[in-house]
Amino acid sequence: MTEQSEPPEPTDVPALIRSAVTWLELAYTESEPGRFNIELPGTNKQKTDCALVVGNRILEVRAFVARNPDENHAAVYRWLLQQNLKLYGISFSVDRLGDIYLTGRIALEVVTEAEIDRLLGAVAQTADESFNPILELGFATAIRREWKWRLDRGESTRNLDAFRHLADPADLAAAQERAGQERPAGGGA
Repeated sequence: MTEQSEPPEPTDVPALIRSAVTWLELAYTESEPGRFNIELPGTNKQKTDCALVVGNRILEVRAFVARNPDENHAAVYRWLLQQNLKLYGISFSVDRLGDIYLTGRIALEVVTEAEIDRLLGAVAQTADESFNPILELGFATAIRREWKWRLDRGESTRNLDAFRHLADPADLAAAQERAGQERPAGGGA
């Protein structure tokens, strides 16, 4: 049987957080004792700002994921609730403005560096993996308009590639035709 270490004293939790985020090589600030703002890197969502706040008995986590959807609220909220069934230590929440967050609370007695790593990992992974589905469900009309606007002006659509299926096929074809006409004679670069 493995001997369990004593749970840390609540006053040790800020030190555990500092140690964990330093070991994880994450950028962070401590705006006041026990209030940490941590930048979590991502791929779909380039970064997620995450707050850890040490209270008297709990450690709170809060991370902004997306603003209030423009449309399709019921489908977005249903998707968020379905995702909550799969999450570790966190859940999707909506504030009074409708903005989407990941939030969680854990007892100070169970906070360890490994638990902080797990919690921050869950936030980073969930925010990153959920970002595109939330945008697709809640901002499809805006994404379609952005595709059209960029294609009409010959602007880069690189950061819209994940949503190519939302672009109007006629707009894509017209943009490809315009690009073909702009190539120098002889095909050459």
